[in-house]
Amino acid sequence: MTTVTLSIFAGVGAQLFDNNGNPLSGGKIETYEAGTTTPLASYTSQTGLTAHSNPIILDSAGRVSGGEIWLNYLYSYKFVVRTNANVLIATYDNVGGSFNAAPILANFTGTGIQVNFTLATNPASENTTNVYVNGVYQQKNTYSVLASVLTFSEAPPFTSTIEINYF
Repeated sequence: MTTVTLSIFAGVGAQLFDNNGNPLSGGKIETYEAGTTTPLASYTSQTGLTAHSNPIILDSAGRVSGGEIWLNYLYSYKFVVRTNANVLIATYDNVGGSFNAAPILANFTGTGIQVNFTLATNPASENTTNVYVNGVYQQKNTYSVLASVLTFSEAPPFTSTIEINYF
């Protein structure tokens, strides 16, 4: 058994999309030790008993089969996301598995106009920031982070729920 913690990247029920906004049906998530091309196992549940395949193959809706990714808390990870034809979508490096680095959660409500949201502290980087609008993961190219301000390229819809997880 490996001691694990829930991944902030696609940890629970996240849906991934291609660059056209379509679900990443049959897409792949490769997991590596941060900063390297050395494969590193991720796990299917909090027991840490069963490793995911590497790469993890997404279902027809662009979700992880079983819905969860758990990480060995002793390592930081690199995630590489590809289409089913191996076209690179994105790379996310230095995603923490450490139980010592608890994520900070920030919640906001969309006004339909506001694009800037001020966080309590500065995130370590955009790579350690995950944004959800109405529960849907937002691609990194839809927002930017400068100091403690997260700026969307388009205002989230009126009354939308915005959740920002960061380290």
